[in-house]
Amino acid sequence: MPTRRAVLLAAAGATGATLTAAVGWRLGPGLGTGAEPWIPDDSEGVVRVDRVRSAAMGGDVDLFTAVPHGFGDGHGLPVVVVLHGASASARDLRTFGLGRFVTAAVRAGTPPFVLAGTDDGPAGWTPADGVDPAAMLRDELPGWLEQRGFEAGRRALWGWSRGGYGALAFAAANPRWARSLALFSPALSEDDALLAQLGSLDRLPVGLWCGEDDAFVAGTRAVADALPTRPEVSVFEPGGHTRVFWNDHTLAAFDWLAAHL
Repeated sequence: MPTRRAVLLAAAGATGATLTAAVGWRLGPGLGTGAEPWIPDDSEGVVRVDRVRSAAMGGDVDLFTAVPHGFGDGHGLPVVVVLHGASASARDLRTFGLGRFVTAAVRAGTPPFVLAGTDDGPAGWTPADGVDPAAMLRDELPGWLEQRGFEAGRRALWGWSRGGYGALAFAAANPRWARSLALFSPALSEDDALLAQLGSLDRLPVGLWCGEDDAFVAGTRAVADALPTRPEVSVFEPGGHTRVFWNDHTLAAFDWLAAHL
């Protein structure tokens, strides 16, 4: 009999129709074509968006948290920190169905965890215009998570697009901050200067997912080549720079991330 991990990793490359049959995914409300992203047909647990004061960001930012259904307020659970892309904000994470994804992953056998994400800055997750999102993640976010009862010392990092670039840059500068790093279509070119700074990631498990029709596929392959050790997971399959591709691989990425927590 195949293991849970084998089933979920196999699902990472399945089509939307296969996922619907295999793990009960449904098309989002009001969406009727195969070009739209799939959302798990599972209940949200406790999903919140709080306003928190950030010195690094020079004001208030939104803090999104999602606890899987059936785990109360998530007390004592580890955390997967999500860095959203350029066209999103912390408030959009609920709209993307991430509260449902967390529940779906746990119901499929993934060890339970909390998902958490904040807003970025004017230049994404890199310092600019007097704000420092990296300092916020490093110095302030763990305290906010602890205040909510989560086990903030056990954390993983996941980002897509501009958030994938930010997650990679943050991990390179703070390689012991997270226990694993999942990147969906990180927004960088194959000659980006960041690629020369990845030597510090010699002990951090990394997973990569990118569509073969994505404009950043060459840069994502360059990340795999530049890492001091090969990625534990490396998925390059048909798809573009879209939520369709990312949603189709989120359950497998969550399972892999949580295994390191």
